[in-house]
Amino acid sequence: MFSLKDHPFPVETFFENSLVLTYAAPKEELVSLIPECLTLDTYKDKWAFLAAAMVKTRGLRPKGLPEVIGNDFILIGYRVFVRFKTAAGKNLRGLYIIGSQTNRKKMEFWGNIFTHYNYTTTDIEFTRQNNIVTVHSDASGLDVQVQSGSRSVNLPEGSPFESWTDAGKFAGPLPFTFTYNKAKKEVLIIEGVRSNWKPEPVEVISEKINFIDSKNINGLKLANAFMIENIPYHWKKGRKEIWNG
Repeated sequence: MFSLKDHPFPVETFFENSLVLTYAAPKEELVSLIPECLTLDTYKDKWAFLAAAMVKTRGLRPKGLPEVIGNDFILIGYRVFVRFKTAAGKNLRGLYIIGSQTNRKKMEFWGNIFTHYNYTTTDIEFTRQNNIVTVHSDASGLDVQVQSGSRSVNLPEGSPFESWTDAGKFAGPLPFTFTYNKAKKEVLIIEGVRSNWKPEPVEVISEKINFIDSKNINGLKLANAFMIENIPYHWKKGRKEIWNG
C-alpha cells in the first residue's frame, strides 16, 4: 500500500556543513537497536558503530524545484551502521536511524509526513568561528566542539581504528538508509547521492550528547569524527523490498 511516509519523491539540498561523530561499542551492545532484517556493519568482527550526524542544510526541497522555494534547516540524525542483503544477493551498507532532531517545527511537520524518522524540534545552534565548529542545544543536552583544518589530527583516544583510512570507511552518511515495517516484513531503502565527497578528519575538543548517553551502552567510545562542507546532496525516491529472512 502506498504511504506518504515512504519517501514518495526525491529530495535535494546543499550541505553547508556536515559533522559526524561516530562511536564504537562491542557489537553485542548494539544488536538490540536494529530490526531483524539488518545486521551490524562491524570492524574486525568485534566493533559496531553508532553515530551522531549534525548537518546544516540550505534549500531543502523536492528535487527539481528551484532552490528559492527550499528551506534551511539544521538536522541531527542518530544512526547505527548496518548492512542489508537484498533478494538479488547484494550486500548494501547503510544506516538505521534511531532518532532525529531539527531546529524548526516546519521540518518536524513535513519530515514526519514524508519519512519514518520521527523528527522532534529542539534548540540547535550550529556555528563556526575560524576553525572551531560548535553544535549546541540546551534543551537536548548536546554540546559538541571540534577543530577543523588541522594538517595532523590524531584518532580519538581509545578508538578501535588503526588508521584514519580504516576510520574513513565508517564516516557517514553511507549510501543507503533503511526503515522496516515488521508486520509486512517490508524494507524501505533510501539511496543518497553526492559527488566530491571527501570527509576530513577533525579534532574533537569536547563532546556531550545526551541522546547517546541515554542508551547506556557498555563499552561505548568515540571512534572518529569527520566533517564535509559545501556539498550538493539528494535522496532518491524510496523503494521497497520484502525481507524473506
